[in-house]
Amino acid sequence: MPAAESIRAWTLVLVHWNQAEACVRTVGQFQDQAMPVAVIVVDNGSRPEELEVLHHGLDGRDHVEIIECGTNLGFGPGANVGLRRWLADGGTEWCLLAPHDAVPAPGCLAALAEALSGEPLAGLACADVGDGQTPMVDPYFGGVTRAASRADAGWEPADYPHGTLMVLRRGCIEEIGLFDERFFSYCEEADLGVRAREAGWAVGLVRGARVRNTHIGSSVAAVDYLQERNTLRLVRSTSGRYHTFIRLCISAWQLVNGVLRPSRRPLIFDARARLLGVRDFLRGVSGPPPPHLYERR
Repeated sequence: MPAAESIRAWTLVLVHWNQAEACVRTVGQFQDQAMPVAVIVVDNGSRPEELEVLHHGLDGRDHVEIIECGTNLGFGPGANVGLRRWLADGGTEWCLLAPHDAVPAPGCLAALAEALSGEPLAGLACADVGDGQTPMVDPYFGGVTRAASRADAGWEPADYPHGTLMVLRRGCIEEIGLFDERFFSYCEEADLGVRAREAGWAVGLVRGARVRNTHIGSSVAAVDYLQERNTLRLVRSTSGRYHTFIRLCISAWQLVNGVLRPSRRPLIFDARARLLGVRDFLRGVSGPPPPHLYERR
């Protein structure tokens, strides 16, 4: 297994969609870290004017490649495009994965490397968003969080790595495969974490390796649809039919409560989108959300 001194360079896959200026800044912030970073930007069918800004800001930079998908594949499938390129290149052992507007704090990558060097079975990891929470998979609620078990810097076991800044090990991904593209976006990282742990790999969060990302890139309706549909899919695949039935009952209660008590709605709430998410789960629909949900802000 790689020792600390062997983690000297990273490959970074950035999934980009219509936020070119933020993506260019993010590339610079990662390449300003103390460790060498080769960047693969996967563009998910951005508008022509955004692509122009992206190429203007990144063309000619050393160790930066742009892959244009031509359409919005979603986070998981878009990430897979970059991850396949990383696997085919046969270079670095570790790959970073983030959205286009993730902001790593100074020393983030060094902290990740130090923590990973002490975990010989580490297959997946993520940086610290500073919320004092640790990702976990609940049999009824899917990918959620629990209170952190440590406050000091270092490795903390987790059920899955969150998607703000994820770290993937070549050997782990070669064994368990890439993201399940049926999710499109949301819950795919929880599914990957479950598969990694089932295969015997360690999954964790590195306290002190700080990163932030507070932007919601899609409409609330599209996000709520995907979270509802994909949570049900995740519960079904990890916990079985009984837990899925209970989760459907919980979803119905949450929907009615949100409609009748608007003051207690969560930040992400759209009643129609949730209904569509349940319907499409029951129909076995996967992939992107219905296009009209992007218009519902």
